[in-house]
Amino acid sequence: MTPQTTKTTCDPRISVTRSLLGYGVIAGPLYIAVSLAQALTREGFDLSRHAWSLLANGDLGWIQIANFLAAALTTLACAAGLRRALTPGRGTTWAPRLVGVYGVSLVGAGVFRADPAMGFPAGTPEGPGAVSWHGMLHFGVVGFLCLIAACFVVAHRFAAAGRTGWAVYSRLAGGLFLAGFVAVAIGAGAAWGTLLFVAGVVIAWTWLSALSLHLFQHVAPETR
Repeated sequence: MTPQTTKTTCDPRISVTRSLLGYGVIAGPLYIAVSLAQALTREGFDLSRHAWSLLANGDLGWIQIANFLAAALTTLACAAGLRRALTPGRGTTWAPRLVGVYGVSLVGAGVFRADPAMGFPAGTPEGPGAVSWHGMLHFGVVGFLCLIAACFVVAHRFAAAGRTGWAVYSRLAGGLFLAGFVAVAIGAGAAWGTLLFVAGVVIAWTWLSALSLHLFQHVAPETR
């Protein structure tokens, strides 16, 4: 092991940055795994009709609430890691801020539950149902748009650095998540809209995990 490698490995600044980015690697897979496990096992839940947010209702709703909060904390840690790992260069300020806002929106999703709707939990009448004050506060439009914007900010950084593959991947992730968001907004509960939105969520989380892993493996010695 060379002296430079030893310095890089033992530098506490780099260790902290990698730890924060590590949370970004696990944030998406953990959230998706817990959500899907519930979606496939909870009585009355239909992946083609029900948004994952509805899982916060019912006797087992605490699981999804905890899932939202865990995703929020890991995403906020990831944002801090991005702020350190992306210095210097384009996107240093806005990419971490946008991901951080998404993390804050996940806190809101955990604290303010979505209203029961579309027959879930079991016994809930069909249809969108009434919207309560906490149901209105749950809706994470700002968070979704910020994560989409973060994809394009990071794409711009990679494009400027000549990293065409990462630039294209980031644009695709942002564009597909935006398409899924639009689909669920105009789909009015249609299965195609719900499924496209779920696909967009998975794509966006996968992108954040992949980006975090990439930066984890390429943290520069001068990282602060």
